[in-house]
Amino acid sequence: MRVVYPGTFDPVTLGHLDIVRRTRDLFGTLDVAITAASIKKTFFSPDDRADMMRRSLQEAGIEGVGVVIFDSLLVEFMREEGYDTFIRGLRANSDFEYEFQMQLMNRRLAPEITGLYMMPSGETMFLSSTLVREVAMYEGDLDSLVTECVGKALRMKFSNTVN
Repeated sequence: MRVVYPGTFDPVTLGHLDIVRRTRDLFGTLDVAITAASIKKTFFSPDDRADMMRRSLQEAGIEGVGVVIFDSLLVEFMREEGYDTFIRGLRANSDFEYEFQMQLMNRRLAPEITGLYMMPSGETMFLSSTLVREVAMYEGDLDSLVTECVGKALRMKFSNTVN
């Protein structure tokens, strides 16, 4: 079984890393797939997001996880690369509704691909990349939200946008 955790990770949070660690523990290996293009406007470039993911994995001591960038429909990427299962995190009811619609579409496009959904730990349940960016914008404490490298990247990005 080849498992992938897709997303924008803009930026990666400790909630994402919680899902990564638990998925890797369950399956023994995992690739994180960072989408290059999204209907969401991204704050960091795909290469920056991939670099932050790699450095965050290292800072968190998580081994056995690859990081790739893709620029297509998820199911097309998965077919091309030989993945058969993807993991997604579910935090709240709004996540469920969106992921439910996406799962139905993915099943229609690629019935052989399986989607599995995990809830983050209680400590990270509230985290989203959007909230983290907002905390960073107002110079709030990021220590319990992201790894050190992500906190530095956010502070640098916002100091460049203000000046």
